[in-house]
Amino acid sequence: MANRIQGTTGLMGLIGYPLKHSKSPHMHNTAFEALGLDYVYLAFEIKEGYLVDALKALKTLGAKGFNVTMPHKTKIVEYLDEISPDAKIIGSVNTVKNENGKLIGYNTDGRGFVKSLEEEGVEFKGEKIVLVGGGGAARAVATQLAFEGAGEIVLFNRTLSKAEEIIDNINKNIPACKGRALELNESVLVEEIQDAKVLVDCTSLGMKATIDQSIISSPEYLPKDLYVADIVYDPHQTKLLKIAEEAGCRYMNGLMMMIWQGAIAFKIWTGQDMPVDLIKKEIFGK
Repeated sequence: MANRIQGTTGLMGLIGYPLKHSKSPHMHNTAFEALGLDYVYLAFEIKEGYLVDALKALKTLGAKGFNVTMPHKTKIVEYLDEISPDAKIIGSVNTVKNENGKLIGYNTDGRGFVKSLEEEGVEFKGEKIVLVGGGGAARAVATQLAFEGAGEIVLFNRTLSKAEEIIDNINKNIPACKGRALELNESVLVEEIQDAKVLVDCTSLGMKATIDQSIISSPEYLPKDLYVADIVYDPHQTKLLKIAEEAGCRYMNGLMMMIWQGAIAFKIWTGQDMPVDLIKKEIFGK
């Protein structure tokens, strides 16, 4: 990569904190190199309180675009010149394009999930979808699914008020989709998924610290025609997905959501398609 950086090389990047774990620089720089694009993508660790300074610096440096992660995804909205319709409803931004000094915000998290679901051949328009979670990922995924035609969204969370806030926002802005919020309880969750098309776990359950935990405790609770999705991609098969496999359900982890949210941002910035198959193989060994 160092050999291709020159005086004309354009800047893109990622702002947030912490960032040393991020795979985004590897992903985007691999794509730039594969397509012969004269850009470099760097990670900039920006702590809370320094967002405005970072935005001024990125504009001054002429950065063509950048991704935004925690803790700035919500706060950045008030400093942007324009926001895409779905990002406005979601209330957070993870991608910014610099158009001649005008900063335009997008949210590709939910769109990345929808793209990965469509890639799996799952038809969700007009269907009931059950989700678990109350954080930024749940907000983005639930809102995007409603925005793109889901018939009913049922959102479970341990803290009911967080789920209610997300659902109230969906019901207010996307009335064509019926939204309901429920406190997380496995017996009620099992009841709700019996006539659902998709179950989505938007929590961090199943990652290293909670590797033996799952929102569903037994394969007998999952109907075979239910599609099960987990946004966690490390490990590749969480306990929930092992249970889904035992139940005979089709399922996916969060790897393609992560790749597609980056690919959609890449397209916004460059107008070109990210070589997704190359990224899967070279970075994730898939």
